[in-house]
Amino acid sequence: MEPRTEMLTGKKLAGKRISMSFTNNKTKELWQSFMPARGEIRNTAGRELFSVEVYDPCYFLDFNPGKEFEKWAAVEVNDFNEVPPGMETLVIPTGLYAVFIHRGPGSGGEKTYRHIFETWLPGSSYEIDCRPHFAVMGEKYKKDDPGSEEEIWIPVKKKA
Repeated sequence: MEPRTEMLTGKKLAGKRISMSFTNNKTKELWQSFMPARGEIRNTAGRELFSVEVYDPCYFLDFNPGKEFEKWAAVEVNDFNEVPPGMETLVIPTGLYAVFIHRGPGSGGEKTYRHIFETWLPGSSYEIDCRPHFAVMGEKYKKDDPGSEEEIWIPVKKKA
């Protein structure tokens, strides 16, 4: 599974966030809160859904599955002029990303992430950069369907 590399132009997102860890995963709770309210966001810049993780700068240096991070359920917006009550904003800054395609249900995502972090990244000329990680769920995303596809965007920079 080889990624494409892409220079992402900054994105503005509006959505909801929650603090969680891998051992105390609250992803389902987050999306159940966001999805009924997403129609209130009027200035969307597309139909894709964004699942974003914001980690502390040293998160991956000493990985601990109990360590918390921010998880977002969001959509891209044109501006922050019309953010509905109960929603927050996040800017994903411009930067280089390795983009992987995860095929299959979300429940199989662990296998894709293991490949990225245990095989591809150590063997590549890149290292993790300190910017948000995210998945884009577009037209080919079908939740738990075996034919589902989503893009996984990992922030990278060339190794020193």
